[in-house]
Amino acid sequence: MLTLAEWGPRYAELRAAGLAEAPWGGPLQRHRDAGDTRLDRLRFDDSPAALALWNLLLTEEDRLRAAKADGELIVGTMKDLGTVPVMVYGLPRTRAFYPDGAWWLPCVQQLGGGQLAAADALGASERLCPVRALLGSFALGSDFPEPDLIICAVGATCDDLSAVAQRLVGLGRSIHWWNLPHRRAAEPGETVEPLPGGGHAPARLVRHVERELALINDLLTQRAGCSPDLVDAIAHANAVRSRLLRLRGLNAGARAPMPALELQVAEMLAVHYCSDRAATVAVLDQLISTCEQRIAAHHDAIDAGAVRVYWVNPVADLAAMNLIEELGGRLVGSEFMFPHAVDLLPTDVPPLTALARAALADPMVGSADERVTRIALDATTVAAEVVVLARIPGASHCPSESLALAQLPGLPVVEIEVPPLIDGVRPAMTTRLQAAFEIARSRR
Repeated sequence: MLTLAEWGPRYAELRAAGLAEAPWGGPLQRHRDAGDTRLDRLRFDDSPAALALWNLLLTEEDRLRAAKADGELIVGTMKDLGTVPVMVYGLPRTRAFYPDGAWWLPCVQQLGGGQLAAADALGASERLCPVRALLGSFALGSDFPEPDLIICAVGATCDDLSAVAQRLVGLGRSIHWWNLPHRRAAEPGETVEPLPGGGHAPARLVRHVERELALINDLLTQRAGCSPDLVDAIAHANAVRSRLLRLRGLNAGARAPMPALELQVAEMLAVHYCSDRAATVAVLDQLISTCEQRIAAHHDAIDAGAVRVYWVNPVADLAAMNLIEELGGRLVGSEFMFPHAVDLLPTDVPPLTALARAALADPMVGSADERVTRIALDATTVAAEVVVLARIPGASHCPSESLALAQLPGLPVVEIEVPPLIDGVRPAMTTRLQAAFEIARSRR
């Protein structure tokens, strides 16, 4: 594990040894110099694969701007986390990204980008979750290029994001809304269909979402001048997802080949490929190869005997991923609110049916109890010893999750609130995590 300062000599060493990099490669320090100052507070894996992962993530804005300047169609997709981007990437010279991802920028820039202040000025105060940063990013125009098209899911979705997206309309943005309904239980005698990752949904809900996605397909066809190749798009999506599942499996075993920080960043690639599908596949292959080599050599990136942690919800401050390892934990499983973007898409049904089923598998459109049932199964499968629920400040879904997870049998559950910067709450987080880890060790 290296600090940013230590990555400088490591990069020079790799270059001297003949490191081959993508055009967006380079030293990590340049991202810090450009304003991503939180990098100073993180510790990174020392592999070339990790370097490629971070460079892919931190160059997304530049690559999007270059693509737009080259005449590509840029589509901003919001909320669904892994469905509409699959469709978008069925088109040539078209890229999708999630403006929602701006929720992470106040951390990476240590509040220096002004997104939250701009959101406050527009009425999106800290009573909303950090996703309000996307409103500030749109207002400032500094974090990503203006999308040519914005598509946003509404219905059984995050109240905070819906409020922020509606505020965007007041700022003059045109948004194509599509309805993602609540995943309710089937009524007696009602036909159901299987969903990726397990579970079922009433067939009439699947048909409803199919119709919504068909309208999006028509819109994309109109804007791009050709229809998305959805069969090819699903095949590529599954290529990415199968790699993520492989990476997860390698890190859930007896060895610990990759640290938690890189594992979370890698999983984030699932939702829209970090605006470059081919590069995402290449980086995931590098990560998998690194893990396989380390396992074969009995080399662990962190203590393989550390407490096995299953983490729920993404963290706005990535330093939290370092913290669990500092305190004697290791990440063996996670539910970052988008398992439906990692589950393989079915290929034995029409493409729109496959995508509709995947959208309805979103854990956030069903009940908290259903979500916890899957979390309990996943945590048991990877032999987790502790479940950590990272509450998101202001997020409307967190209270119901807390109540449901409190009933999780057989595993200690610890709740911590993770703000955009954890510095002020780090002592309290440390105390709660240490206590949970100690309980887990005592049960071995």
